[in-house]
Amino acid sequence: MKALACIATFFVTHMALRFERECRKEGYDVRIIPVPRSLSASCGLACRYPCEAEERIKELCAAHNIEVEGFHRLEGYN
Repeated sequence: MKALACIATFFVTHMALRFERECRKEGYDVRIIPVPRSLSASCGLACRYPCEAEERIKELCAAHNIEVEGFHRLEGYN
């Protein structure tokens, strides 16, 4: 079975950094990563987050005015 990765992409670096900071404050294991080649984003940074927390993370982004370009699910991404 291929691993499933949930990745958020951003228009600007500042939003990626805020996303990581606010998610970690809430206890989510979020990591800044380079944008996978299969995706594109203006700033070149993305954040990998736990798939099971996606809805709560979207709510967190709305509450903190974090602008996300897109939420993506990639199979086979390490």
